[in-house]
Amino acid sequence: MRFTTLFKSMRILATRLTSKTCTRQFNDISFEDISDISPTVIKRALNSHKLSYEEGHTCFLINCPVCQRKAKSLSNPKLFINKKTGAFQCPSCMSFGQWNSLESYVSTKRSKTAGKPTLTSNLEVVSQYLKNIENTTIPLSNFSEGDFVKICKEFQLPDVSYSLLQHISIRIDLAHTNLYFPLENALSTTVGYRILHKKQNGQITPKVEPLVECEGVLAGKSTKVKDTAVVVPNLSDFLILLNQRLSNYIVCLPNGLINLPQYILPSLERFSKLILWFGNDLNSWDSARSFAKKLNEKRCLFVRPTENQLLPHDAVERDFKAIVAAAKPIWHKSITTFSSLREDILSDLQNIDKVHGVKWKRFPTLTRILKGHRKGELTVITGPTGSGKTTFISEYSLDLAIQGVNTLWGSFEIRNVRLAKTMLQQMVGLPLDKNLEKFDTFADEFEKLPMYYMTFHGQQAVKVVMEAVEHAQYVYDISHVIIDNVQFMMGISEDQKHMDRFWKQDVIIAAFRSFATRKNCHVTLVIHPRKERDLDELTTNSIFGGAKASQEADNILIIQDKSLTPQRIMTLEFDKTALSFAQKKKKATEEAADT
Repeated sequence: MRFTTLFKSMRILATRLTSKTCTRQFNDISFEDISDISPTVIKRALNSHKLSYEEGHTCFLINCPVCQRKAKSLSNPKLFINKKTGAFQCPSCMSFGQWNSLESYVSTKRSKTAGKPTLTSNLEVVSQYLKNIENTTIPLSNFSEGDFVKICKEFQLPDVSYSLLQHISIRIDLAHTNLYFPLENALSTTVGYRILHKKQNGQITPKVEPLVECEGVLAGKSTKVKDTAVVVPNLSDFLILLNQRLSNYIVCLPNGLINLPQYILPSLERFSKLILWFGNDLNSWDSARSFAKKLNEKRCLFVRPTENQLLPHDAVERDFKAIVAAAKPIWHKSITTFSSLREDILSDLQNIDKVHGVKWKRFPTLTRILKGHRKGELTVITGPTGSGKTTFISEYSLDLAIQGVNTLWGSFEIRNVRLAKTMLQQMVGLPLDKNLEKFDTFADEFEKLPMYYMTFHGQQAVKVVMEAVEHAQYVYDISHVIIDNVQFMMGISEDQKHMDRFWKQDVIIAAFRSFATRKNCHVTLVIHPRKERDLDELTTNSIFGGAKASQEADNILIIQDKSLTPQRIMTLEFDKTALSFAQKKKKATEEAADT
């Protein structure tokens, strides 16, 4: 344990402080939108409605009731139901929605009365979108090989052969400013495009269109092995491997290693084996383990992140076929021998600095002490009322989110509007009320952050909170959860026995400790101290409750008004203008003394 002393579908609306009111959307997770779903619940409901089903890797497959109701079909189009969330989609009629909508629909499918429920469909929207693309673009196969090479250079694509176009139908607009890569659904039908946009300054910006609920994946066809796919995080690696003519499909993730959207899982159901090649960057191994759980670990293999197995675009003269063939299973029933662990150990040793975790840029001393922010750990933060716990943890989490750490905030004491406003001001370092003309620019940048908020406020049961946390972790691949603060989940009045309160807190600590370990997700808990008066200095014994909080925590951070301990202290200076706990700068005399 490291003991250290020191001082962010479902939305929230933020109102602009000008005479002309407008709304801005931030990622928000409301418990009311989370269905109480499990594979058992789905199976029981399907059986009760006499619907036969197949159990896939990540989804249940049933004959689409919408397609059957509209017209009798011998092909029996399949509807995919996510095992974890109950979210469904049909690649044929493009109906989609949440589990409660589907259950209501199938329960009345034989009814002849008026007012039958209907399901939302993207069929007309997607069809019109695809027609528009076809009318305004040209297939790259219409160009000569020389022009193809020139276009690849203009869009900063890797050096690939013209024959690659036999495996994927890439299109380009008339102005030669956008490349369109087709996204396929579970029926290998194009339902959208991944667009590579060439700006005037030469920057390349990928974006995905149109509607996410029925979207597919970017997949390169294979004429040999049809049930295995190599999954890569970016477009360059996708094209390089596709150009190698491997005996596998090549699949490109829509959001890289940031998250794995549940809406693309049906498009991957056809593959019995997935080889995840994520490279040896900071998040590759953690992302592989997290994504494998969502994809079904038993069918996933991983190209280990060693220095000899870089991503394809970083490799030079590598035997890609041999690397893919050497991929190892992620899932195993048990680990009993050193040989099962040796490649993981080698990977850690070759990437020792990356294993330490994400470094804080705003708090270099914190990085020096803790080395970094690692998944699977539990951090406890305490300090007296008014000492700045929420303000500090806001900036602490903002720093990580800016670096791509998917973050879920549970603020029970401070409303999300106020919390998001504080974070926005910390991000820009300027008072918002004095810079209203820049609000749109600031807010647009903030919306790009992978920051999510739970809509709870006030006392909440731990069971309710954990259901929301588990849901968010699966859907949004959350890797950092912040709870501010634990006392709001205890739900016990002051007149009850102290032992009952301590026991309740121990249950909460145990629940989040288990979640952090099971889901490989970092959890930060804010806990009030036992006393806030008559204490010159807080210690680990000052944390409210029993000893479980300090025993279970990997890191303990204590905010002090005054510290008597000179060792392992990070001195902070509060900037009221930026609402920032920027690390205190050393004076010239102190810097000279250090040298």
